[in-house]
Amino acid sequence: QVQLVESGGGLVQAGGSLRLSCAASGRTLIFYTMGWFRQALGKEREFVAGISRNGGSTFYADSVKGRFAISRDNAKNTVYLQMNSLKPEDTAAYYCAASFGSTSDTARAYDYWGQGTQVTVSS
Repeated sequence: QVQLVESGGGLVQAGGSLRLSCAASGRTLIFYTMGWFRQALGKEREFVAGISRNGGSTFYADSVKGRFAISRDNAKNTVYLQMNSLKPEDTAAYYCAASFGSTSDTARAYDYWGQGTQVTVSS
């Protein structure tokens, strides 16, 4: 079993940047494909970005493509989400998730979840 803890959220102005981190404990992350999801108030959780076990493959939701970048450092057991050119519509709680399976943009494919970190983008 793996425990995930997100950090790096906060309040930022539109156009700004944030870097989220997801630190894992309990088991090495090399066993898992990883994803970032977000959930805005009153909306369903949605996929943001995913990354393969070795970091060689990444994929993104259309809404963040070209602005966000997912990466991982398996030696540090940490996954990152670099968010640039932030928009008010990016405001949400951001969650990292780990999957035993192949990369997926579907929440049900992920086996472990963190508690989330809030990102608020002001206009």
